[in-house]
Amino acid sequence: MVTRRQSVVLIGSAFFVPAIGGAQTVSLGIPSGKPILRITGKISRRNDNDAAVFDGAMLESLGMVSFETMTPWYTDKVMFEGVPMAKLLASVGASGDRVRVTALNDYTSEIPVEDFEKYGVILALKRNGQYMPVSDKGPLFIVYPFDAVPELKSQKFYSRSAWQVARMEVR
Repeated sequence: MVTRRQSVVLIGSAFFVPAIGGAQTVSLGIPSGKPILRITGKISRRNDNDAAVFDGAMLESLGMVSFETMTPWYTDKVMFEGVPMAKLLASVGASGDRVRVTALNDYTSEIPVEDFEKYGVILALKRNGQYMPVSDKGPLFIVYPFDAVPELKSQKFYSRSAWQVARMEVR
């Protein structure tokens, strides 16, 4: 027979064990809005079969940073705000050494993962304080802080800056 005290311990244990597992594996949650990014490949955290799917609010909840930089696509300096790519990849448990990015128009770019920490690359959601529409490089734009390091002002890095990002595959 289980006593009242034992039942409290057993019930508490039932809730404690999953909490430990949850602490080791951070849940991505489920998008409540329209999904705007799908990440597949070498990832350990998923929320949609073989993928990690994000809506805008989920991306913003990872923590946003900003920087101002000149780009070849705009005539003036632009303030970009978004999620550090290194943080995004950590959130899905990425283990690859490169990311293949695919835009809404099927443009692809392959980016070495080492770029993300080394240069502070972001997945921008906002430009000059406004969310970017699809008609103007949105909703997601991979941006390097081109003014921060002279070597970034080259076609090599411009071509890695994909806009209208829809999918990423960690390889």
